[in-house]
Amino acid sequence: MNFFRPNPVEAERLYALRDISLEIPKGTSFGLLGRNGAGKSTLMQIIAGTMRPSQGTVHVSGRLSPLLELGTGFNPDFTGIENARLNAAVLGLSRAEIKRKEQEIADFADIGEFIDRPVKTYSSGMFARLAFAVAISVDPEILLVDEILAVGDMGFQQKCLNRLREMREDGLTLVFVSHSPDAVKSVCDRALFLDHGQSIYVGEADAAVDRYLAFVREQSNADQLRHEEEHPWKRPVPRRAPLDAELRYGSGHVQIMRADVLDEQGEPARTFIYGSTATVEVEIESTIDAADLCVNLLVRDATGVDLFGTGTFDEKVVLHTMKPGDRQVIRFSFPVITRVGTYGATVSITRVSRADHSDVFLFDQAEGICHYNVSPHSNRPVHYKFHVSTSVTSEMLAEHPTSDTTIEDVTTQ
Repeated sequence: MNFFRPNPVEAERLYALRDISLEIPKGTSFGLLGRNGAGKSTLMQIIAGTMRPSQGTVHVSGRLSPLLELGTGFNPDFTGIENARLNAAVLGLSRAEIKRKEQEIADFADIGEFIDRPVKTYSSGMFARLAFAVAISVDPEILLVDEILAVGDMGFQQKCLNRLREMREDGLTLVFVSHSPDAVKSVCDRALFLDHGQSIYVGEADAAVDRYLAFVREQSNADQLRHEEEHPWKRPVPRRAPLDAELRYGSGHVQIMRADVLDEQGEPARTFIYGSTATVEVEIESTIDAADLCVNLLVRDATGVDLFGTGTFDEKVVLHTMKPGDRQVIRFSFPVITRVGTYGATVSITRVSRADHSDVFLFDQAEGICHYNVSPHSNRPVHYKFHVSTSVTSEMLAEHPTSDTTIEDVTTQ
């Protein structure tokens, strides 16, 4: 695809998209990332054919089903099932196919008797349920999803994401817009990061999300200092210690010097079993007079999904005020309760003093600075991402209880 390649005469015009060229192969799950106004929705509309580029061309091959804007294509006076029939017909299904799909649409939408009521009586969540159910019912080869899932409840969002993964495995080509980095990492293979209508990065979804988050945090730093022309933090400081990190950014005024994973004896370790304690030890150094410091830890799984994390500010741990050349060590200890796999730790240093984090300034962040593995435990299988110690009780009830009935109470931890 190639959109909006302006000539010099038009250089002063405002372009929603500018010089975007990309190819999305069949069967790919492709994410679009960017702040509001970056051009994501415009690009989706061009792919869908509801908007034409002023320059360039777009080629789409395959049955396409768009989910671009809540309620688009729905007649407010028609019932849910009538709108489902109408939309399915527009998307290319025959009358017989639509008849066979009606119950499937109603079951997936799961809005009960509202399926037979006018959609003008629907909440935004009901709209989203019906729209998604119709879009996937036509067995599309290409599905466009633009933030529509954000209005549904958490259960429905998870249901939709699971269905998208199933369809992806069956060869669906998916173009997916979401402000949730976890959703993009979980659903997409590749992604495009847009800013002000221009491509900043296109590549693996994990890398695109990391670059997008780095950009957002750098912009946050700039916003903090926007009205302070001579503030010394506007001049970045070179890193003193090279780290084996996947990505590193921040102003550098307070820096991460090292990060190690330690076992219960305080020795460097790379493998842990369920129930043991791991410690991430972080050493930092300041190049300035620094107060209100916060060190943060984030642990991700091998797919890049954020699992858990915290920071000294949230834990009410007050770090020492530092002068140039000062160093201090911070340790995060946590129980290993995740399933077998490889995990990576991201560490950051910020300045923050307000409970709403509105004054956060990022000094240093190192993505994937250290890693560790979790090995199988013979007596404690972990079937999901975590196993949290849970109290379970069981009671045997008599078929016809009497006043002297004994109830056996068994408790296991």
